[in-house]
Amino acid sequence: MRICAHTVFFACIAFANAGILLQHAPACPEHYGVQAYAHPELCDQFFLCTNGTLTVETCENGLLFDGKGAVHNHCNYHWAVACGERKADLTPYSTPGCEYQFGIYPDSAECSTSYVKCAFGIPQQEPCTPGLVYDERIHGCNWPDLLQPFCNPEAVVGFKCPTKVPANTQSAKFWPYPRFPVPGDCHRLITCVEGNPRLITCEEGKVFDDQNLTCEDPELVPHCGHA
Repeated sequence: MRICAHTVFFACIAFANAGILLQHAPACPEHYGVQAYAHPELCDQFFLCTNGTLTVETCENGLLFDGKGAVHNHCNYHWAVACGERKADLTPYSTPGCEYQFGIYPDSAECSTSYVKCAFGIPQQEPCTPGLVYDERIHGCNWPDLLQPFCNPEAVVGFKCPTKVPANTQSAKFWPYPRFPVPGDCHRLITCVEGNPRLITCEEGKVFDDQNLTCEDPELVPHCGHA
């Protein structure tokens, strides 16, 4: 897909109705591939050229067009789009559990390690990565210590950071962010940030070595080689 701007192209099709094939519009600037063009006046509509065929598309309820969206049909969540002077109809069409047909919402009034993702008005509960909690401010998951006092990092992670770390320990080598193993877990570790625990997951293809407290290639950590 290519996102473009073309003044003459826009001027010729600005009066087109959404959702129809344009019979008397100028040819698409490119004859092959898929290109999406922002509507000059409306933020919830856009022009789509598919192998030279031009249509006017309308984003689903809760979505707007910014040329970057990949939530559904080239559109993005409305809170992520800067419309500028373009107008948008943000009237919610609600269903149980979904304010808009497409959106991301908290699943509880309490601190939660999951959230609700709506598509076509159907809510689906989604888990955060272990150790994270839903942060409504960013519409995504975040470290629990960044949401205090709403969230209790110790309760989420299941670990209390010590106030002192002996100087001769492996953990102390990572001061001021001492590390600790998670018993029986070959993929995660705990690091303390300003006295708050954070559960860290090793990158894909790595496992956690509980001796040196780092993520390593599996062949270097025999007891985790097949984890």
